Amino acid sequence: MATYFNKMTKHGYQQIQDEIKTLEKNRPGKIQALHDAAALGDRSENAEYSTSKRELHQLENRLRYFRKQEQYAEVVSSPKSDQVGIGSKVKVKFLEDGDSDSFIIVGKQEAEFSKLEENKIFYDSPLGKSLLHHQVGETISVKAPEVNYKLKILEISTTYGK
Repeated sequence: MATYFNKMTKHGYQQIQDEIKTLEKNRPGKIQALHDAAALGDRSENAEYSTSKRELHQLENRLRYFRKQEQYAEVVSSPKSDQVGIGSKVKVKFLEDGDSDSFIIVGKQEAEFSKLEENKIFYDSPLGKSLLHHQVGETISVKAPEVNYKLKILEISTTYGK
């Protein structure tokens, strides 16, 4: 069985492809900037050359990183509507204080590159692992490094990433 770099939603995979396209589009400009800076003369004291070289190197590293992500991605199919899976949006109630919140279960890179207010969590995080494969109405225990807590699943929707 093949080992995949990361399971992800269709939406997460599309984000990777979009980033690759953007980097590929910007690459010729960075190469031209390096070429122009090199034409200015002595490279040992040429700040423009050093900056252009560093920027091109950073772009190529990001491009290589995202191409590897694309190569080793496993795009998961939509989760079942009756249980939590990768791509599910889950509304939960924290039993200790009665607060409720919603989370979207996603792949690692999608969680890392999301904004905090989007509430995307990695499927292999303590909360993500605890939620996977459970259903509405179930009470689950979450064992996190600093604290353990219980929550109840209130709603599951599977419309994310379609």
